[in-house]
Amino acid sequence: MKCLIQRVSQASVRILDAGDGEYISGEIGPGMLLFLGFEKGDTHSKLAYFLEKLPKLRIFSDTAGKMNRSILDINGAFLVVSQFTLAGDCSKGNRPSFDNALVPQEARTLYDCFLNTLAMHSGCPVKSGVFGASMAVSLVNDGPVTFMLSQ
Repeated sequence: MKCLIQRVSQASVRILDAGDGEYISGEIGPGMLLFLGFEKGDTHSKLAYFLEKLPKLRIFSDTAGKMNRSILDINGAFLVVSQFTLAGDCSKGNRPSFDNALVPQEARTLYDCFLNTLAMHSGCPVKSGVFGASMAVSLVNDGPVTFMLSQ
C-alpha cells in the first residue's frame, strides 16, 4: 500500500464523464491530499498503520515555521483519491508494469474501508474522488510539501 501525501492549502477533484460533462466530487481547504494505491498482498490489517499515522503526522507549520502541527491541530480536511498507478513499476523497459496492482474489486473494498474509517478515526472531514473514475485533480501544494508513505 502506498500513499502519496501532499500538504495543500486547497484541493479538488472533478469527475470526468463523457456523457454528462463533469462534476466536482470532493473539495477541501487546508489539509492533506492523499493519493492512495493498493498492491497485491494489501489487506485490511495494513490500513491500520495509515489510519493511525495520517491524522497525527506533523507536517503543518507552527508559528515558528517548523513542521510541528498535525491536521487535527489545524482543523484541516482530507481529500482521498484512488490511484492505481502508484503500484506501477518503471524499472524495466519504457512502459510501466502494473502486475503488482491489487485487482480492482479488492482495491475498491480497501478504499471504501479506508474512507469510512479515516472519517470516524480522525474526526476530520474526508472528501474523495470516485474509485476507478477518470478524474481531474487540482491542488495548491503548500510548501511544496510532499511525502510518500508505504507499508
